[in-house]
This record gives sequence, structure tokens and C-alpha cells, in this order.
Amino acid sequence: MKQGSSFLFFSLVLLLKRCCYLEVIAEEDPQQPPRGVCANWMSGAPGYPGHHGTPGRDGRDGKDGEKGEKGDQGVPGLKGDSGILGSAGVAGPQGAPGSPGLKGEKGETASRYQSAFSVGLTARVPYANLPIRFTKIFYNEQNHYDVTTGKFRCIFPGVYYFAYHLTVYVTDVKVSLFKKDTAVIITYDKYQKDDVDQASGSVLLRLEYGDEVWLQVYGDETDNGIYADNVNDSTFMGFLLYPNLDNGQ
Repeated sequence: MKQGSSFLFFSLVLLLKRCCYLEVIAEEDPQQPPRGVCANWMSGAPGYPGHHGTPGRDGRDGKDGEKGEKGDQGVPGLKGDSGILGSAGVAGPQGAPGSPGLKGEKGETASRYQSAFSVGLTARVPYANLPIRFTKIFYNEQNHYDVTTGKFRCIFPGVYYFAYHLTVYVTDVKVSLFKKDTAVIITYDKYQKDDVDQASGSVLLRLEYGDEVWLQVYGDETDNGIYADNVNDSTFMGFLLYPNLDNGQ
């Protein structure tokens, strides 16, 4: 009797395990119809959650998507620092001439700067190597030619023109035009016997204030044939061609 009871208990345990197994399978596959005798029995208590498994390997990279539309323009950034100055480039072609400038203001009249003289001899020159005194005045309005010394004195710095025309008679003539004790030009004329000749010369000179210019016989008395009378003239003249306005006069 005791053996029969044991067998019956063991059989019930096996049947219970079988029913529980069938219920687990039914939960994993709901579409599968329940099997066995334990299909309508009460299910057992839920088991404890299992541990998290090891993470799987990364999947393969997907394909590139289609290019998106162009986005809106961003806000301008801050101005960067100035760069290093580059080397000079090749010179460009010459530009076209510019337009004429405006008409300048009227300059100072030149009438303020007047200086001129024209004088002549009244008799034969008495001495050599001294300034010739021309006492016959044709023009000397500014009195820049001094009759007492025979010298012209510069008042307005600038460029001057001087000329002389001399009658030659009796003997040869060698005459020179001096500027500040220096002979600038020399004219020589050989006298022709029983004839009246002419000797002349001219020059442009730049003068500064106070410079003096005059004529004189160059050499000795044998070259002093300058002559003048009531029908033969020997003249000396000069005038300011243009002033040097930078001098402040």
C-alpha cells in the first residue's frame, strides 16, 4: 500500500511538470493551440527577469542620403585682422590727360618792374680803361643809369638786354662791356684811313640787385677811336627783359 501511494504521488508530480511546460510554450507562441491535459489549468507565478545580454556588434553604415536643399545665408562674421602689406605691383599704363584746370587769378602787373635807359656821347672819349660817360640822354626815366659815373645800376633783379653802337674814327677801337669789374664782351674794329666805321655789340645778362654795368675802352690810347659829333652818334642802351619775381622785390 505504501509503495502504491508513492507511485501515485510521483505520477502527479510528472503530470504537473508536463502541464507547466505546455503553458510556457503557449506563452511564447500564442497562435499555437494549447496541448495536453494542463491547457486549462491555472498558470504558475512569473519568473524573475533575466540579465541583460551582451550588446551586439555595430551594424553596417547605411547609404548616403539625397542632397538637401541650400540653406539660408548665415549672419556675416566679424572682420578679420589686416593682412601683411604685399609688395608693390607692376606700374600700370599711363592714364589719359586730365581736364584743364580752372583759370588762375590775375597776376601782378609787370608795370611795377620798369628799368631802361638809352644814352649817347657828345664828344670823343678822352681816356681808356675808365667807364665811358654817356651824357646825351635819350631815355632814363627811372634814373637807373648814372650820368656822373657812366654806370647802370640794377634795381630789379632779372634778365637785362644791353647793346652799343659806336662810331669809329681816326684810330682803331677796342671796347668792352663790364659787369662788376669783369669784361663780359669785347669788340674790336680796325680803322680804315679816311673813312668812318661802326663797332657794335649786344648781350643778355642776369643781374642781381646792386650789380653795375658799363662800357670802357679796353687797352691803351691807340685803341681809343670812339667818336661822336653833331652828325655821328655813339650810343649805349639797356632794359629789363623780365624780372626775377622769386627775389621778393
